[in-house]
Amino acid sequence: MLRRLIPAAVLVAAALGPAPPVGAAELGGPTAAPVSAESVAGTRVTRTGVSESAQTAIRYGNTGNSWRTEIKAAGATYVKVHFAPLKLVGGDYVTVASPDGREVYTYYADRAKGSPFTEHGDPGFAAMSIDGDTAVVTLHATGARDGARLSGQGYGTRVTSYDRGYSATEYAAQNPTPFSVCGNDARKDVVCYQNSHPTEYARSHAVARQLVNGLGSCTAWRVGNTNRMLTNAHCVADAAELRSSEFQFDYQCATCGGNNPRTGTKVSGQDLIRTSALAQLDYTLFSVTNFESIRQYGTLYLDVREPTANERIYIAGHGDILPKRMSLFEESDGGATCKIDVASSGVNTGYRCDSSGGNSGSPVLAGSSHKVIALHHLGGCPNWGTRITLVYNEIRNDIDNTSGGGNTPVLSLTPASGTAAPGTTTTATLQTPTVTGNPTLTLSASGAPAGTTAVFSPSAVTAGQQSTLTITVGSTTAPGTYTITASATGATTAPATYTLTVPGGQTPCQGMKVTKTGTLAAGGSQYQPDGSFFQTTVSGTHKACLTGPASANFDLYLQKWNGSTWPTVAQGTTSSSSETLSYNGTAGYYRYQVKSVTGSGAYTLGYTAP
Repeated sequence: MLRRLIPAAVLVAAALGPAPPVGAAELGGPTAAPVSAESVAGTRVTRTGVSESAQTAIRYGNTGNSWRTEIKAAGATYVKVHFAPLKLVGGDYVTVASPDGREVYTYYADRAKGSPFTEHGDPGFAAMSIDGDTAVVTLHATGARDGARLSGQGYGTRVTSYDRGYSATEYAAQNPTPFSVCGNDARKDVVCYQNSHPTEYARSHAVARQLVNGLGSCTAWRVGNTNRMLTNAHCVADAAELRSSEFQFDYQCATCGGNNPRTGTKVSGQDLIRTSALAQLDYTLFSVTNFESIRQYGTLYLDVREPTANERIYIAGHGDILPKRMSLFEESDGGATCKIDVASSGVNTGYRCDSSGGNSGSPVLAGSSHKVIALHHLGGCPNWGTRITLVYNEIRNDIDNTSGGGNTPVLSLTPASGTAAPGTTTTATLQTPTVTGNPTLTLSASGAPAGTTAVFSPSAVTAGQQSTLTITVGSTTAPGTYTITASATGATTAPATYTLTVPGGQTPCQGMKVTKTGTLAAGGSQYQPDGSFFQTTVSGTHKACLTGPASANFDLYLQKWNGSTWPTVAQGTTSSSSETLSYNGTAGYYRYQVKSVTGSGAYTLGYTAP
C-alpha cells in the first residue's frame, strides 16, 4: 500500500520553504527562517493516524441476504477500510457504515457505480473514512445466493487493512505543542462567529478537511465557479497522492464549543490540474469526484493584489484534524484582529493568526473583500502564506475567478437544525447580513412538510437585524427529516437552511418487543433479524412497524418458511417509507424483508411475535 514518506533530513531542508525572510528587521522577530507548522519527522504533513493490518474475509452465507463484520479500533477518531478487489454477483454490493447509520458508503464490483473511494497503489481500494472508532462492513445480496458455492469460487471481498485516527492522547504524543500558535490560541469553532461575523462564517463553508493517504491531515478549499480546489503541494505532490486523499466538507461543530461535529460530505481527489513544489509556490490545483454534492457549500475567490501591512485577515481550517476553526483574533476573542505583519518577503506574506498541524493549505482571507489573499503553508510566528497573486498568475487560465454571487451577503440560522415532535414547535434565530444602503428585507420560509408551518416574526427587518423563525409541526406531519429554506427579498442575499427532524412520536412501534436497525441503498433489501430468521412455537398475532427516511419509499414483508421457500404472508407496501403490518399466524419460522423501492438511508424495524 502506498505510504509516501520522506527522510527527516530532507524534511528539514524542505521546511525552510520558498524564499524565506532574510533578517530580524524585516520579520520583527528571530532571524531563523520559517519552518513548516504542519510537518513532523518523517512526513510532509501532520501524522494523524496509523495503518493496521487485517485479513478479514467477507463471504456469501448460506442463509439471509446480508453478512457483516465490524472493524473496531477503540478510541480512534476515524476508521478507513482498505479492500481487496470486490468479486460480487450481479448488482450485489458492499456497504461501509457507522454503527448509527449517519455515514453509509456503497461499493459495487464496478466502482464507478458507487460512492467515492481512494486508491493507494495496490489492486484494491479504500472506502471513505468513517468518523469514530467503528466501521460496519456488510455484503448485501439482491437475491437468493448459494453461499457455499460462491465462497468456494472466491466471491465476496477481503479487508486487507485499515487506517485508524489517533486518539487525543496519541495525537498529543505524536504532535507536540505547535510553535505556530502565536501567544494565546484564539481560534474558535467557526459556528461561534455565525452571528457576530456572518460573512466570515459563510466563507468558511467552502473549506474542507483533507485526509492524506489515510494517515495525515491538511486543509483544502473550493476556488472559483468550477470543479477546482486548492491546497499545498506538500499536501498533494502528485496524481497518486491526490487519488489517495479524501476531502470532508461541513466537518464543523453544530454549536460553539459543543464538540458535536456534523458528518458533512466526503469526496475524493480526481484530476491534478497544476502544481508548484514546496520550494516554489507550494500549491496544488485539482478537481474532486462527486462535485455536485459539494456545490451546496459555496466557493471562494482570489483577491488578485498584493497584501498591505496591517490589513485585517482571517483563516478557516482544520488544524490538529479538529472540526473547522476560525482565526479572527490574535490573542483573545474580541481583542486585536488578525492582520498582515509582513506584507512581502520572498513569495510569502506574514501574520500572527494562529495555526497548527493540519492547517496546511488553509485560505487566508482579506477582511476587506472576503476573498483569498494568501495560501497558508508555513509557521513559526509569524506564520506564512504564499501571496495569492503569484498563484493566480500560474492558474488564471484553469479557474473561473469571476465572483458573481460568490460574495453575496448570506443569511444564517442559529441553530441550523432541530427536532420537534408532531404537535410541538421549535424556533431558530435568523441573522440577516449588513447590506449597503440598509434596505428592508422581507423574509419567507419554504420546504416545510405537509401539516407544518414555518413563519418569521417580524416578517420584515432592516438588513443586519434578526428575526425569529417559528416552526409548528402539525399532528398529521409524517416522521422524517426535512430541509426548510429561509429567503429574503429586498436585496440580493444567499439563503439559509434549517434541518427539521420529526420523530415518530406515538406510533405502532411503541411497545414492540424487538427493535432492529439497518441501512438500505437505493433498490436494496435486507432481512431481519440480522440477516436471519426467528421461530415462534405458538400461534398468534405478529405486529411490525417500519420507519425510514422521509424521502424514500421502503416496503416491509413478513415471510414464513414452508419447508423449501420463504413465501410472503403479510406486507406493508404503501408509497411512503413508514409501514405497518399485522398477521395472525401459526407456529413456525419467520423473517422480515425490508426493501427499498426508491431512495436510500437508515431505517428502524420494530416487531412483536407471539
